[in-house]
Amino acid sequence: MKEQDFFTESNKTNPAMLTCPYCREREEYGLRWLVRKKKDQLRGRADDGDRARFAKSQSYMVLLDDFVNCKNNRCRKRFEISGIKTMAFI
Repeated sequence: MKEQDFFTESNKTNPAMLTCPYCREREEYGLRWLVRKKKDQLRGRADDGDRARFAKSQSYMVLLDDFVNCKNNRCRKRFEISGIKTMAFI
């Protein structure tokens, strides 16, 4: 079985306070996350190895955005997101 069979996927936007490294302005940005929630149970075609992997799996979120554009009208430069974990368990 694939990992996709263990989880249901959805997209979520969470706010984060980031500082532009060019103009030093601090703003709130909406970062996109992929949320993978563990299903309640497996389907019937799973073997013992799949059941063991499913028992160990957890729900988690993966950060989709790597860069954001500065919201300051005078700057508008694109900068890399740093200081935020790229994966978080729920």
